Amino acid sequence: MANAPQRQILVVANRTAATPQVLEAVRRHAREQPTTFALLIPDAPRSKHSDWTLELALPLLERAAGGPVEGLTGTDGDPFEAIQHVVASGHYDHIVLSTLPKRVSHWLQRGLPKRVESLGIPVEVITAPGRQRMADAINDAARTGLPG
Repeated sequence: MANAPQRQILVVANRTAATPQVLEAVRRHAREQPTTFALLIPDAPRSKHSDWTLELALPLLERAAGGPVEGLTGTDGDPFEAIQHVVASGHYDHIVLSTLPKRVSHWLQRGLPKRVESLGIPVEVITAPGRQRMADAINDAARTGLPG
């Protein structure tokens, strides 16, 4: 693994940046080969909200990645334009796109995954489970003593 080239992965998320599914994807990618990660909050220009999300998510992502994660925010309200801008200004080998559950995700309703795929970079879409599925997973983990 020491000779493997360093891969760069862009994690695109907002409120789902630190979900167990995203953290597991980051851990998996970091185990596969040396990887650097950047977290983009695409549709939240620098504000208290995006600062709070970065402040909360970055330490968890860094622990999962086993190293530093760069924090980025979009400059306007269009997530695709923000992703397109970041991809054009850097070299990314893979994009992890994390969304809210399908019934409430504006990104899924607007076809963001297909639009991001048009950039020519492999895209992995992680959709957060709905509240009931998340509650069931937490309860199962508590019952079995496994981490959630």
